[in-house]
Amino acid sequence: MGQLTQFAPFLLMFVVIYFFMIRPQQKRAKNEKEFESSLKVGDKIITKSGFHGRVAELAETTVIIETMSGKLKLERSAISMEMSAALNKKV
Repeated sequence: MGQLTQFAPFLLMFVVIYFFMIRPQQKRAKNEKEFESSLKVGDKIITKSGFHGRVAELAETTVIIETMSGKLKLERSAISMEMSAALNKKV
């Protein structure tokens, strides 16, 4: 019984760290993967570097977007979920 009470603070710290740091990060990563897989041709997007464009073509891990200056080939992970959602919410 003495050993259990000795390790209780460490267990409590791990539980707190899990629920406040690890779990939200896993949830966010899952939401970003769902967003990347739900992209379709014609969607308006903003990349994490700030490029605005429209999805022209989709591949398994890449996407080609049309911008005012031409077409760019990017990784799907380079598309910002938050900024793209805000852009589509305005319009």
